[in-house]
Formats: sequence, structure tokens, C-alpha cells
Amino acid sequence: MGLLLFRPNSLFLLVISVGIIFTLSLSACGSDSADTTSTMEEATVSATQQMATAEATVAAATSTPTASVIADAYYPKTVTDLLGREVAITAMPERIVALSPSALEYLYALGGVAVGRPSSARYPESAMSVESVGTSYAPNFESVLGLSPDLIIADSVIHAQPRFLEQFKGLPAPVFLAGAASYSDVLTALEHLGVVLDRNDEAQEEITRIQTSMETAKSVLPSGASAIVLIADRDNTLYAAKNTSFAGDVMDELGVVNPASDLPDAGPFPGFSTASIETLLAWNPDFIFTITPAPEPAPRLSTLLPSIPPMRGLSAVQSMSILELPLELALQAPGPRVDELLKLISESLAQ
Repeated sequence: MGLLLFRPNSLFLLVISVGIIFTLSLSACGSDSADTTSTMEEATVSATQQMATAEATVAAATSTPTASVIADAYYPKTVTDLLGREVAITAMPERIVALSPSALEYLYALGGVAVGRPSSARYPESAMSVESVGTSYAPNFESVLGLSPDLIIADSVIHAQPRFLEQFKGLPAPVFLAGAASYSDVLTALEHLGVVLDRNDEAQEEITRIQTSMETAKSVLPSGASAIVLIADRDNTLYAAKNTSFAGDVMDELGVVNPASDLPDAGPFPGFSTASIETLLAWNPDFIFTITPAPEPAPRLSTLLPSIPPMRGLSAVQSMSILELPLELALQAPGPRVDELLKLISESLAQ
């Protein structure tokens, strides 16, 4: 005997037909007894159950994929981090640890949430209740592992040293390095992390916002404006930012003339070079930006410079064109808030 094949809709109609025929046959008996009524009720319930089963079968055959299925379809991904390493992401990261302030800011800028953060992070406020996993320069890997992360975001500037990279190899979760040595690094980190986290739209929104800020800043800057960024160590030795530092690169992107751009590296701050008072007097920039590494109440470098007698001959000192840049934005945690740094620099030079 040949097999009968039914489509889902045919099955649904068959169940309805069986139920109707069965109910009519019971009615034809004409019995008013309790047994007959009970039998009719049971038959109706049975037919209803069969109809529900058929409906569920049809719905299952025509339903759209759930969000979980779609998310699973996106992964696995292999994404290149800011050190050029290929990092395999096998599934949607749900427990993420950030090892530097910049890494934390990237994550939250894209709408993510961390389960672990560096103790030195101060932004965003919503992340300050997250468990600390040591400092950026000395992560507590035991604390990191205790959080069972499925993604670790490290810093491509701070953690580029071989000793960190070797430690990362032994971790059970993928490690993606995203920092900011330059303005373009910020855009690249956002784009690549958008792929890692399946947040490409959010990444593009952030990139567009920052690029718009850059164009706005450029539009108000006077042509040929010169400026330097100074920092001092504990011995009060001054260092000027080259274009290879984050702050120097931002000024270069803006088109600001930086007299220190081509100096050799010298001193404890990467991307900075020693700047003697004689050199500063020879440069005589239109504007001076300062960075003070020491926390308050230590005096700000911007207030100390005018008190140094030889510095009083600088045009920037005489016109009070000296501004203290926020430590986080210019040195400690460069990243998605670069638009704030662009605004500070451009508005100061446009005065």
C-alpha cells in the first residue's frame, strides 16, 4: 500500500474534519444520558488538542530564526587587533574584562558591559562598581581568571611588551588588544571591536561622531597656529610632545604647527623629548598645553610655568595662552573621548 503524504495545511484540515465527523456521529445517537454527554466532551477535548498540535507543527515549520540562532550564525569571527594579531572569537562575548582605562572606555562606548576593570579607571561612572583586577601595568591575572571571562580587552600600547603577550597566551579566553597611540588608532579600535562584539552599527556611529568633531575643530583653527604640549617629571625636567605621542598626533591631525615634532625620543614618557628653557624660548609657540601626571593637590604645570623667570619672555606666557589638558584624555586613557580633546585644543587656539 502506498504511503499518504500530508502537507502541514492538509494535516490541519484533516484534524478539523475528523473532529467534526466524530462530533456529528455522537449527536446522531440522540442519547441524553450522562455517559453520552461525557463521551462528547472527551471527544471535543481530544479534537481540540489535536488541532492545537497541528497548529504548533505548522508554526514550527514556518517560524523565523530566534535572536539566539542569529547571534550564533554571526560567529565564529577572526578579527585583527591593533598589534596585527589575529584573534578568534568563537561566540558572543558575555563576560568581558578590560585591562586598561582605554579598553574599558571602548567597551562602554559601544554599549558593552564589563565584569572586570583596571583599578586606575575613572570613566565611565557606570563601570565604577565593577570588580577591580589590578592596575593596567600590573594586572592581577588570578582575579581575572576568577571572573571566568570569555573575552579580555587589553591595551595595545601598555601591553605590547613581550612579558604581557606571553602571559596572554596562557589565558583561557581570547585577548584582543585595543589602545590608542594616535587619533587613527581610536577609529580603528572602535571599528574592529564593533566586529568582535557584533556591534558594527554602534561602532560606525561613534566613528562618525568623532570624525565630525575633527572636521568642526579644523574649521575654527587659525592657519599656521603653533603650539607645544609640555609635561614634567618629578625633577621638574620639561618634555615636549612629539607627533608620535597621542597628544602630538592629535595636534598634527588638526594641522597645528608643533616645533617639537621631529625631536628624538628622550626621557620617561614615550613620544616626548627633553625641552630645555633655551629651546622653548627659541620656539616661542603661540600656545602651550600642559599635562600634570601627579594627582591633585599637586600644583598644575600650567600654573608653575609662569612663575619661572625665563619663561616670562614667552609669548604664550605673556598672553596667558596656557591651558592644562586633562590627564586622562591626553595621556592616561586616550580613546573615544578624543572629541573632547579636539574641542579643547581647537577652541583654545581659536581665541
